[in-house]
Amino acid sequence: MASYAINVPDDKIAALKQKLSQATFPDELEGAANDYGAPLAEVKRLTEYWKTSYDWKAAEAKLNALPNFHKPIKVDGFPALDIHYLHQPSDSPDAIPLLFCHGWPGSYVEVTKMLGSLKQSVNGVSFHVVAPSTPNFAWSEGRKQRAFGLKQYAEVSNIHPPYSSTHFNTAQVNHRLMHSLGYTKYVTQGGDWGFYITRAMGLLYPQSVMASHINIIRASAPTWTSHPLLALQHALQPYSQREKEGFERNYPWSDDDLLTWISIYHFSTAGPAASLRIYYEAVHSELGGVSRDRTQQWIGKVKLGLCHSPRELTVVPSTWARTLGPVVFESFKEKGGHFAAYEVPEEIVGDLRGMFGRGGACYGITGPVAKL
Repeated sequence: MASYAINVPDDKIAALKQKLSQATFPDELEGAANDYGAPLAEVKRLTEYWKTSYDWKAAEAKLNALPNFHKPIKVDGFPALDIHYLHQPSDSPDAIPLLFCHGWPGSYVEVTKMLGSLKQSVNGVSFHVVAPSTPNFAWSEGRKQRAFGLKQYAEVSNIHPPYSSTHFNTAQVNHRLMHSLGYTKYVTQGGDWGFYITRAMGLLYPQSVMASHINIIRASAPTWTSHPLLALQHALQPYSQREKEGFERNYPWSDDDLLTWISIYHFSTAGPAASLRIYYEAVHSELGGVSRDRTQQWIGKVKLGLCHSPRELTVVPSTWARTLGPVVFESFKEKGGHFAAYEVPEEIVGDLRGMFGRGGACYGITGPVAKL
């Protein structure tokens, strides 16, 4: 593996400022507030700050202080891609490998507030953290061919299931990255697209993915044919207040936080539009892949940890969540939203220690791991 340094050229920064100076804005209905999207006044204010005051080079220096690396990863049927990733091994002998998988519109930056804690041994566990930039995101190379889905993002060793394709492709990249680092058995954590990608990895590589913790839950109500016991519980047990509020449907982002996240997309290796391709490919799958719908169904060979956040995009009943797989850990938060790892990092760290630490259902699940 080779170290990686971000270095956005000055001319690209100047070009961005030029574009911002020529920006045109839509009109806005009176009293629209947030009902039609971001308020126009707030968009104009952030645009002005981005153009005149925001310092990308200062943000870049902070990002470069992280343990950045890159290496080529080959996936089946496609040229090798140059993949960027954070890699922070722990010095503790009780460490287990953890793949952190981000979503959209986030990036590998989501894991950064947890790195210091995850390296430390608490409750008999610490973590070797690997957090890649998904292909087409941030500093990873983007592919130029069609049909790069969830299949190429997990790896099909000797398995050729009749599933369909997007998360399967990303899963292949992540799985091969972990193996290339010597982590033949590992655990995963993810939200947003990280939910779908890590679920695909568990479906395809149960011999390596020993357990998974997710902080967004996409699931359907249990049926009498698929999950009769859960369906009975669902029919007899009233929804809790949390679940009722979830059906109805805070983090104080700073301007610099927000614009750093946006700037990573703008300056990304594959370009700002590339990250959107996964939305098409997730529902237009090729033979041999994994569909988005399949990842929202039962996956039985990987132990599952659930984090229910009150401000997540979807808040589902526990009976629905338990249709996803063998749940061995479950937490219900009083705070936190879609970017839980960044908004409330201590909550996700606490979950991981509870699930994988001494007394947890997944304690010692990966076995001894050689110090890298």
